[in-house]
Amino acid sequence: MNEHFLVVGLGNPGPAYAGNRHNAGFMVLDVLAARAGGRFKAHRSRCDVLEGRLAGARAVLAKPRGYMNESGGPVKALRDFYKAPVERLIVVHDELDIPYGAVRLKRGGGDNGHNGLRSITRALGDKNYPRVRFGVGRPPGRMDAAAFVLKDFSAAERKELELNVERAADAVEALMTEGLEAAQNTFHAS
Repeated sequence: MNEHFLVVGLGNPGPAYAGNRHNAGFMVLDVLAARAGGRFKAHRSRCDVLEGRLAGARAVLAKPRGYMNESGGPVKALRDFYKAPVERLIVVHDELDIPYGAVRLKRGGGDNGHNGLRSITRALGDKNYPRVRFGVGRPPGRMDAAAFVLKDFSAAERKELELNVERAADAVEALMTEGLEAAQNTFHAS
C-alpha cells in the first residue's frame, strides 16, 4: 500500500491570478510547502510537486500547471504516477457556498459548478476523494459567480486571509492525521 497522501491545491497559473479567490487552493498549498520545508519543482504529471513530510506523514503536494478547468489530466497523471488510492487524494479548493473564511471538509459529492472538481472527477472516473473547501462566499448582488472567483480578495477579506489560509492548511493536516470525521468535528464546529 502506498503511504503517500497526495494533496492537490487548485488554482490558475501566473501572477495575474495569484490573489484571486479561485486560487485559494494554491495559497493553502504554499503554506503547506513552507511547513514541509521544501520548494515546488516541475513534474512530468504537469503539476508542480513537492515531496516531503507533513504532520508526520509522507505527502506529495501538487499544483496543476494548467488552468483550473483542465486540472483533471494532471491530477490523474499524478495519482497514476504515485499509485495512490483515491481516498488518499486530498483536493483543496475555493467554495462559493461557504461563507468567507470558513473551512469545510467532505468526501465525494458533486462538483457544485466548480470546473476544477468537474475536470478531476471526469478524469478519475471517481468523485469519492476527500476535499478541503475554503469558503469564499457568494458574489454581491447580481455579479456572475465566474467573474467573482476570478477577482482578488477584497481589502476587508485580505485582513483575515493569512489566518484563514493557515486554518485551511491545519485542516489538511488534521484530515491526514485524524481522518475525515475527527477533522470535521474540529473545523465544522467553528
